[in-house]
Amino acid sequence: MAATPAPPGAPPKPTWDPRKIDPPFPWLRPTIRIRLTLLYGGMFLIAGILLLSIIYLLAAQALNTGNEPLFKIVGGQEIRVTSDNCPQASSGNLLIPEFNAAISACTDHQRQVALDNLLSRSLLALLGLAVIAFAFGYAMAGRVLSPLGRITRTARAVAGSDLSRRIELDGPDDELKELSDTFDEMLERLQRAFTAQQRFVGNASHELRTPLAINRTLLEVHLSDPGAPVELQQLGKTLLATNERSEQLVEGLLLLARSDNQIVERKPVDLAEVADRAVDQALSEAEAKGVQIRGERGPAVVQGNGVLLERIALNLVQNAVRYNVKEEGWVEVTTETQHGQAVLVVTNTGPVVPAYEIDSLFEPFRRLRTERTGSDKGVGLGLSIARSVARAHGGRIIAEPREGGGLVMRVTLPI
Repeated sequence: MAATPAPPGAPPKPTWDPRKIDPPFPWLRPTIRIRLTLLYGGMFLIAGILLLSIIYLLAAQALNTGNEPLFKIVGGQEIRVTSDNCPQASSGNLLIPEFNAAISACTDHQRQVALDNLLSRSLLALLGLAVIAFAFGYAMAGRVLSPLGRITRTARAVAGSDLSRRIELDGPDDELKELSDTFDEMLERLQRAFTAQQRFVGNASHELRTPLAINRTLLEVHLSDPGAPVELQQLGKTLLATNERSEQLVEGLLLLARSDNQIVERKPVDLAEVADRAVDQALSEAEAKGVQIRGERGPAVVQGNGVLLERIALNLVQNAVRYNVKEEGWVEVTTETQHGQAVLVVTNTGPVVPAYEIDSLFEPFRRLRTERTGSDKGVGLGLSIARSVARAHGGRIIAEPREGGGLVMRVTLPI
């Protein structure tokens, strides 16, 4: 009697738990909002105290100035009034009403002078305090927001495919530290997923290439037999062409999977040399189709992977040769530097391409209309690979319809 199989065990617990235990007193947590409130509230309070103190001192000085006697009564045999601050009252032989009016006018004038001085000095004090407050606020805001700069630098490093970087922010348990910890946990999961993807790509590369290579070898051995019937030879050639197309498809998919990431190891690469090698490889096919390849290629050195950059140029040149006119066709390949960027331009004659179909050319397995579906014209991954490689190098590729037919493919890469 067969033993009853044991029930499956419980699934393993997840290694990452997004839930976090709340502190016992959440309102005591030093959050960014509370810290900024205390900071700027304290700054406003200090600035107000300083401003009030300065105004008080200026007002006291103005009152001291106003307390000085405006006139003096000097005596001799006759009483005479003199004043340094009020010349109207010091003129001789004034009647009492005239003297009183002069004294009132002089008092109003002195009060207005004191108020004007107080206002002007208060404005200068306010301006000085505003400059100091802005400078102090700028410095304190930079100190408070410095963790964001650390998070940004780490994110940029991660964007360069350095998934091993972590923020590991220390300090108070506020919103920024919570964001940093969450970002670190996300990077940990991304690194595990990326490592698994790389492992899968390597295994798939071996598992897919091996049977295709075996099929190609067997077909070549059978085709080398001179006694094989003509029908079998024709069938073998057809199967060999199909196998070659499958190999190209596998290579293209693997390259597309690898080129979607940033390039970590970069070396100086001259786009002119890359374009020359691509032209040399496509020259025989161009001569067979009657297509002329021309163009001046100036030096344009970039930091990147030479093999992948050569694949960009080769794909563009091959597409330009294959999708061309039947008579008097040409392909122009140029390289130069413009505005701090290296530029590779591939222009060709060919069928008219509508502007609304340009974006679809860069999608995998997409071809333009029925003339791009022939098996002798690739597997539909050339432009997708070119765009992925350009993005991995921090650049971009743009396609534009050429007047009269054909395309203008422009690749820009940072120097």
